[in-house]
Amino acid sequence: MSSAETSTEYEKYYVPESSSLAVRATIGLVLSVFGGGLVLNEMTFGGTHDTGGAAKWVLFAGLAMFIGTLTYWFRTTIKENKAGMNSSQLSNSYVLGMFWFIFSEVMFFAAFFGALLYVRWLAGPWLAGEGEAGRMNFLLWEGFEYTWPPVTTPQEVVGGALSQPIANNGAFVSQHTSMSFADAQAWYAWLPLWNTIILLTSSVTCEFAHRGLSQGNIKKFEAWLGVTVGLAIIFLFLQAAEYYEAYEMFGLTLNSGIYGSTFFMLTGFHGFHVAMGMTMLLIQLIRSVRNKHMTPTDHFGFSASSWYWHFVDVVWVFLFIFVYII
Repeated sequence: MSSAETSTEYEKYYVPESSSLAVRATIGLVLSVFGGGLVLNEMTFGGTHDTGGAAKWVLFAGLAMFIGTLTYWFRTTIKENKAGMNSSQLSNSYVLGMFWFIFSEVMFFAAFFGALLYVRWLAGPWLAGEGEAGRMNFLLWEGFEYTWPPVTTPQEVVGGALSQPIANNGAFVSQHTSMSFADAQAWYAWLPLWNTIILLTSSVTCEFAHRGLSQGNIKKFEAWLGVTVGLAIIFLFLQAAEYYEAYEMFGLTLNSGIYGSTFFMLTGFHGFHVAMGMTMLLIQLIRSVRNKHMTPTDHFGFSASSWYWHFVDVVWVFLFIFVYII
């Protein structure tokens, strides 16, 4: 190519000024995780880990800092986009950023699913004496018979917290009834089934909203997006009802041994992600209704939120199979 044919024009790439927002968000997230861990320790072990109410303050302060920082950060990004500062290159950066964020969430849940499968397929049978690794464990927890969900905890088999040979970290009492389908009184009264139907339906309505926006039909977009947000709220309400049922009627708590821990860990974190995804979609709905920000060619905020919502739905399918069915 000759020098005359060489283009000297380059697309401008907006580079924002230096900011401490990333550091603030990190501090808020670390405080939230640390405070959440302290709260869980208080709930599990009681007075031995009592912080005098400080744990909740750390958790709430961290969440407030994290949410406040993200709110300001996203508002700034929206203003920059509306001011025409964004280019197609920067838009591609947004797409890649969302890709890696969702990928990190995949790894997050993969670790928890890995913990569940490790307990079910390896640690549980070892405690009951199966395999080479189970010979010593069988001597420590003699009489323990492995089932999933566990009928009794190893601690109960040996006579309670004071009688167990190692790791006296509190008393653990097995649940009366598990949340699996096998223990459901009736299929139509089994809340996880309805939650699955609701969440999968919300994924369909979210896609309808996306198609409406792509076609330039803003009313259709807003209507289906509103339905999606409503279904997400119903899901959270039913999960809260399920937790009440588990605690008050089935005796399934964080003190119910490994089954209680893995159940609340997986479903609780997923519920948090549903709440986060619902908030993201609600913000896009408000932006469209109040500020007319969504157009067929400029709607990355909604696209990213919808990708995240579909990811949350896929995680629930795996969770429904491995936690409630198998």
